[in-house]
Amino acid sequence: MELPAIKTADVLLSRGLKLSVAESCTGGLLGATLTDVSGSSKWFVGGIIAYSNELKEALLGVSREVLKTHGAVSSETAMEMAEGAKRATGSDVAIAITGIAGPTGGTPEKPVGTVFVAITDGRRMKVERFQFQGSRREIREKTVLKALEIIEEFVSST
Repeated sequence: MELPAIKTADVLLSRGLKLSVAESCTGGLLGATLTDVSGSSKWFVGGIIAYSNELKEALLGVSREVLKTHGAVSSETAMEMAEGAKRATGSDVAIAITGIAGPTGGTPEKPVGTVFVAITDGRRMKVERFQFQGSRREIREKTVLKALEIIEEFVSST
């Protein structure tokens, strides 16, 4: 996964932007992939792994009402996670991931492989829903690759 992360690094560096991440179902895999790139401290501020709802609330400021009404795996939660990561780290851009990596935990409305990715720069917000297939590991890896693409597209459109 290093090659896509190098492209992501180049896009952030070329615009002088710093990135932070908030991760749930990927458990730090996005942050690890980003920091595999040498010199990542020039453009990567850090990340928050908020697997539990309690940490989503405490560290990222996700509202209890959003979690209760929409669930941890929702566009609303992903957006609040991204906003919280930006606020907590002072980064220029923040991306958040929440989803169901499986093999259990899915429902008919949100089957295993459902992932929401949100990204914000404080002025703009983009959130997308994905439905990935595969093992737990494959779903997490596909999510990270998609997140890297989203970062590149979002930053390039500024």
